[in-house]
Amino acid sequence: MNTRSLLAAASLLLLLTGCTTATDDTPESGGTETGERWRPRPGTDWQWQLSGRLDTSVDVPVYDVDGFDQTAETVAGLHRDGRKVICYLSTGAWEDWRPDADDFPESVIGEGNGWEGEQWLDIRRTDVLEPLMAARIDMCRKKGFDAVEPDNMDGYKNRTGFPLKAADQLRYNRLIARLAHDRGMSVGLKNDLDQIPELVDDFDFAVNEQCAQYDECADTTPFIEAGKAVFHVEYELPTSRFCAESRRLKLSSLLKKYELGAWRKAC
Repeated sequence: MNTRSLLAAASLLLLLTGCTTATDDTPESGGTETGERWRPRPGTDWQWQLSGRLDTSVDVPVYDVDGFDQTAETVAGLHRDGRKVICYLSTGAWEDWRPDADDFPESVIGEGNGWEGEQWLDIRRTDVLEPLMAARIDMCRKKGFDAVEPDNMDGYKNRTGFPLKAADQLRYNRLIARLAHDRGMSVGLKNDLDQIPELVDDFDFAVNEQCAQYDECADTTPFIEAGKAVFHVEYELPTSRFCAESRRLKLSSLLKKYELGAWRKAC
């Protein structure tokens, strides 16, 4: 190839390269601009709906919905509307109505966690739980979800029927984070406030319930300082009791009902 041809080829290569550097993560979606794993920014608005017919008309950039109940078509529709979609899963408790409930041996199922049909899991038994949770996160990935919200991630602070320690919880929570990251998905730390300083680097955002009611919202600030959203919900306080602090802390706060249907009131 002569010099003129080489120069022409190089110019064409540069042109093509320049056309492929853009990412689909925009500030409006709450994502990053680096083309890496999605990381929602502090203050990103959201909707959390785990029951009832899904209302997709809420004008927010992030939806958090049940991973088993929602279909790939629903996720794709939310994506077409410019939303990021989080896959809710229970990773620390067994739920008797899930299609994979019979795959959990009785030896890892402990005491009830206060919700009907739910019992704590023995998170020390990663030999049993890792493949089960990997299969669940695979389901989320195949449906097109952007991220995972793993629930019941603080069993060591509760009466589970197992002698769980803080180290067991750290190990398990990091396992869940790794399973999501290995599949190219973001993952949020659910509650587990006491371990935030040790886990903030392992997770891409946080999800918190009732930190205002229990005067704990300041404990979530390591996520905010790291540029990661804290998706926060209160159930019993009126917005007048928590929204001012939420705005000061840059939390993404909602008032919801316990059944987590479509109704919401944002700060």
